[in-house]
Amino acid sequence: SGITSLLARDVYDSAFPLHDVSSNLLISCLLHEEWANYGVMHKYQPVDLIRKYFGEQIGLYFAWLGVYTQLLIPPSLLGIVVFVYGILTVDTNVPSQETCDDHLNITMCPLCDGVCDYWRLSSVCSLAKASYLFDNGATVLFAIFMSLWAACFLEHWKRRQMCLKHSWDLTSLEDEEVKHPHTLRPEYESALKEKRQKIRENNKKKVIGVCIGVTFSAVFGVAVYRICMLTVWSMNPDPEAKASVRMTVTTTGIVLNMLVVLVLEEVYGAFAVWLTELELPKTEAEFEERLIFKSFFLKSMNSFAPIFYVAFFKGRFAGRPGDYVYIFGDYRMEECAPPGCLIELCIQLSMIMLGKQLIQNNVFEVVIPKLKKMYRTMQEEKGKQRAACGAEAQEQGPRRPKQQFDKDFALEPFEGTCPEYMEMIIQYGFVSLFVASFPLAPAFALLNNVIEIRLDAAKFVSEIRRPDAVRCKDIGIWYNILCGISKFSVITNAFVISFTSEFIPRMLYQYMYSANGTMHGYTEHSLAYFNISNFPAGSAPTSTLIRGVSMCRYKDYRDPPWADDAYTFSKQYWSVLAARLAFVIFFQVRPTKHPLKVPHWSTVGHFNQYVTLGQKWDSESSVATPQGHHDL
Repeated sequence: SGITSLLARDVYDSAFPLHDVSSNLLISCLLHEEWANYGVMHKYQPVDLIRKYFGEQIGLYFAWLGVYTQLLIPPSLLGIVVFVYGILTVDTNVPSQETCDDHLNITMCPLCDGVCDYWRLSSVCSLAKASYLFDNGATVLFAIFMSLWAACFLEHWKRRQMCLKHSWDLTSLEDEEVKHPHTLRPEYESALKEKRQKIRENNKKKVIGVCIGVTFSAVFGVAVYRICMLTVWSMNPDPEAKASVRMTVTTTGIVLNMLVVLVLEEVYGAFAVWLTELELPKTEAEFEERLIFKSFFLKSMNSFAPIFYVAFFKGRFAGRPGDYVYIFGDYRMEECAPPGCLIELCIQLSMIMLGKQLIQNNVFEVVIPKLKKMYRTMQEEKGKQRAACGAEAQEQGPRRPKQQFDKDFALEPFEGTCPEYMEMIIQYGFVSLFVASFPLAPAFALLNNVIEIRLDAAKFVSEIRRPDAVRCKDIGIWYNILCGISKFSVITNAFVISFTSEFIPRMLYQYMYSANGTMHGYTEHSLAYFNISNFPAGSAPTSTLIRGVSMCRYKDYRDPPWADDAYTFSKQYWSVLAARLAFVIFFQVRPTKHPLKVPHWSTVGHFNQYVTLGQKWDSESSVATPQGHHDL
């Protein structure tokens, strides 16, 4: 209880330790020069000074952020190599060449009913080349590497965390709430008097359901927007406008998705706090864990839902020409372009990831706190001016210099490490879950984190009130969330490579169906035929600029109209499906825990003894590292 109880009852407005007190003046100056300075981005963080000034909780956060940033260097370099490999080999890629070849004269079926015209496959030439930059053979190897990297990152952090526990004397630390299990949160004691627990539980279930419904409604709404705009803009009589309608609809839909994600993230953050308060957790640790879980669930669902839709649902239920699936009676479900949905997934991921980083870093973490500080300062000055107008103020002597507590009170209150961790955990999800579609994600994350460290340092040193020092042994539930994301990333990347990219169909064609073992003829092989006389009434183009069309093509593996079972799935479809499922299973066969552990050989006695001792040493987490080691 004590001061926290008085704060909960609004007896006091705030309570915080002061910046730059006499005993810590030297440490504060060192933090300004060696940490909260953009000119020292290339240097390691002084984590010991951070811990001494802010406490173990914040020290562990910046130590973890440094380890994460440092280990992003290898995947960043490899991702750039994969991208450069795609640039260097795109001109020799046979499927892209066939897509861009006007002499093949491949006519595709309309994108919508009635107003949409037939179109040439060569019109998506640039899209096919852009797709190959991220959808090539090197991408698969990079995805496998990232799965191993995630396991190595977690193991490395465990060792680094144990080193810090030894050097900071945290190995024998017991949580205060374990020592005093009956210590209750002041907010809990106050809320118990209101006796509204049943009403709160009912409200909590309703709000969670509303949040989930809003997220999926937003994704569905953007999909409906793309479907409707595709039909509306296809009515434009300008041929050039019609040629670019798919890219225009895709781009505007992605920007709209990004804006919705940014807005809902702020709303869900407030909802998570409110829902946690409705549950009335008894202790601070229980309150923080429940808040973290709800915040991560809502924000991750909000951030990843549009990406999951593009990766695994878009174009899967569209149907085929003559038998399309419609929504609202008149609008066809949207389809992927002939090069596949991977390039759209790549653009969607990059826009949301970069948009969140740029807007959150520059607006939510820099601009808005400065505006709030300016507003509080202006209000304070107005209050002083009103007081100076009174007679009593005129009789006073010279104005007293501003005290340190006045300066610190004008700063932004400290909101805990949860928002800082949440931002990095969501970024880690972008880096690991869908890295097969965007190999440059680790490079962008590395660039963001190098700036983020110094940005957060400046914020902690000079922009927010100095937080209370909190002793803790580890990063808590965040490590379990990281483990869950790392394991789930193996599944998502396997399905992205198998079902979203064209890697499996290309390999299967080259080694099973190609006459000469090359990719020549793949484009023709991957497109099915449709007889335009089989269009239902009202769905065929009302006017066309391409004359003499009797057959149009569409992306699918189906029997041609002259076969006995016309438009049914062909043997190639089932072969590709079996190969995709087999690859998913193969991709899961990897070391998921302790990837660097030495195997146990029973044939060598002294080596058995060495491994046993090594495993015991690792289990006790007594890992020896140089004393001068720091984090980025």
